[in-house]
Amino acid sequence: MLLQSTTNPLIDLSRKTNGTQDRAEFAKHVADGLSQHPKKLSSRYFYDAKGSKLFQQIMDLPEYYLTRAEYSLMQRHRSAMVRAFAAGGFFHLVDLGAGDALKTKLLLQELERQQKPFDYVPMDISGSAMQELSKDLQQAHPDLHVQAVVAEYITGLQWLEQHLTERKVVLFLGSNIGNFEREEGLEFISQIRRHLQPGDLFLLGVDLTKDPDIILAAYNDASGVTAAFNLNLLERINRELGGNFDLDDFKHFALYDPQLGVMKSFLVSQCEQEVYLEANQARYSFAAWEAIHTESSHKYTLPQATEMGRSAGFELVTSYLDEKGGFADMLFKAI
Repeated sequence: MLLQSTTNPLIDLSRKTNGTQDRAEFAKHVADGLSQHPKKLSSRYFYDAKGSKLFQQIMDLPEYYLTRAEYSLMQRHRSAMVRAFAAGGFFHLVDLGAGDALKTKLLLQELERQQKPFDYVPMDISGSAMQELSKDLQQAHPDLHVQAVVAEYITGLQWLEQHLTERKVVLFLGSNIGNFEREEGLEFISQIRRHLQPGDLFLLGVDLTKDPDIILAAYNDASGVTAAFNLNLLERINRELGGNFDLDDFKHFALYDPQLGVMKSFLVSQCEQEVYLEANQARYSFAAWEAIHTESSHKYTLPQATEMGRSAGFELVTSYLDEKGGFADMLFKAI
């Protein structure tokens, strides 16, 4: 399906659902998660309109180092990155989860400055984000060929493999790999490899292990924005599924395990209580201080991330680090 944009039509491969289907899927997820022991909800449901605005605020917080670290890294290394990307001639620059492409735009500017032959293929599940990005790039880079794809990652990669046969450089930035459990992250990168050819490149953003206090503060800021972001998940359940969560009876709790290298977020019930969901016509009991796990963010050492890439079928070309050595964009080659 094609969506019209100001440049090329958007390729829309997204699975269309109506509001009733979306609500049913959300209700089933919540029912399953609150019936588990321990309880668990997915961070994928954080991002309703309010949640997305709160996350934008989080990225501007002084404690939240991740976005600034990768942006400064790209400013520092973009010339070397572009030379590595373009060493084999023309390529498709594929940007998984592109969003507003804030960091990728540094690479686009450098690629054009060095007059390298390429086109840009941003991919995101949000059709509105891809339309906005296409419009923005048409104004800022009128000579750039952009083919935006609205799809989940693997569906989009399948389409790319079938329709764009030239060499590819795939970006997966922002430490998004950390949101997968370790085994799931390896499987995801392996799936990416299966849709690439030998010699194709893969740039992976990785948040590295560092002072535990720095990591913990990034997910538990002093001003309470992250707490509001986490609690908004319960507010969304109330609004969309007819829940009766009392947000004052829950608190945000963040925990970093430096041995496992994983940051975890929870919503903790501060009293014994029962919650009713109209969508499921079911009640869910909470003991005092019982927790719902809502998010994990895995941190890696360079050897761990290198081994993950190797196990998925890549070899490490080089790692680009920010000036503090706490964030890496790791360039892999498909073998």
